[in-house]
Amino acid sequence: MDEAPRTFRLGALSHRNFRLFFFGQGVSLIGTWMQSVALGWLVLEITDSPFAVGLNQALRSFGVLLFTLYAGVVVDRVDKRRLIVWTQALQMLEALALAVLVWTRSVTTWQVMALAILFGVVNAFDIPGRQAFIAELVGKEDLMNAIALNSSMFNAARIVGPAVAGILIGATGVGMCFFLNGVSYIAVIGGLLAMRLPPFMAHPAPGSAWEGFHQAVRFIRSDARVSALVVLVAVFSVLGFPFLVLMPVVARDVLHTDARGYGALMAAVGVGAMLGALALALAGRRVHEGGALLGGGAAFGALLVVFAVARALSTAVALLALAGCAMIVTTALANTMLQTLVPDELRGRVMAFYAFVFVGMAPFGAFQAGLVAEHTGAPFAIALGGAGCVLAAGLAAWRVPELRRTA
Repeated sequence: MDEAPRTFRLGALSHRNFRLFFFGQGVSLIGTWMQSVALGWLVLEITDSPFAVGLNQALRSFGVLLFTLYAGVVVDRVDKRRLIVWTQALQMLEALALAVLVWTRSVTTWQVMALAILFGVVNAFDIPGRQAFIAELVGKEDLMNAIALNSSMFNAARIVGPAVAGILIGATGVGMCFFLNGVSYIAVIGGLLAMRLPPFMAHPAPGSAWEGFHQAVRFIRSDARVSALVVLVAVFSVLGFPFLVLMPVVARDVLHTDARGYGALMAAVGVGAMLGALALALAGRRVHEGGALLGGGAAFGALLVVFAVARALSTAVALLALAGCAMIVTTALANTMLQTLVPDELRGRVMAFYAFVFVGMAPFGAFQAGLVAEHTGAPFAIALGGAGCVLAAGLAAWRVPELRRTA
């Protein structure tokens, strides 16, 4: 980790290596959100099925569900930068393959689903690798600031990406979104290769991968706060976050808008999330983490219930902005609290559990949301998930008071 003066207002940005990572990821994530919007629109066009939209998103997370716990053991034993370079390169190839299939007019449902599965397997190693790598770049003192800044950048991309995608889909079709996403990976790979890091020293953990996994399980079970955080994120992943998967259906069938309106809805989530993340970055240690996390989680669920009854595009956009703010407060604080509580030698494995429940459980969320929406409508599916999030936050506050008191 490079030395950094502590007087810099946004401490994580005073680390050169983090700046390279931050700005490279910023460019790449704009492309990622462009692809996310284009992919939902493409699947809806070729299948005309809300269930297929949910299934595709589920398959893009299925590899995380299967492999990320093993990936956490790998992350704790290998050069994280090299691992991330490889995962980013493979994701770039997936995006370019989608562009070629669309431009040659040979794209089929099974091809999109197969690429989704491959993306998920790669992501199983990428997510815990990147999460643990951030702590190595800035240290624990600037960790919350780094995670909040990373979240603000992620959600700034959520604003720009869908807005650009909405225009491009109407003007040139979805293929250009996939192509530009593929090109955008050059920025993050270049940033990783430009970092000045000490030579990697391998420190193989004693015992097998299975024993390494059990060490992480024992740690999680030993701390009620960590256990509660993992369970809470799992519930939100299954019940709350799938509202994004259903957004193409809401845009077309409920709000009766086009691709530009769909892009505006997705961008609204990003506006709120970016503002929430920036507020966390600026507030720093003044935030009472446990109370803010539980309050943000309850507010997020309540906002989803209200959004489900909205029928005007302007109202829906405003509610999604507020929901995005509450969502990022919850997830960023859960990430920060986990990384603060975990010892360094277990970070990759514990963050693999975080990825497992945050992303790996998403297939169940996307599947249930698509299935419920298919039979009862997208608004009911979203409202049901929001109510579940409110209940989960309330139970966590009641059953684990030490989480509520965590500063």
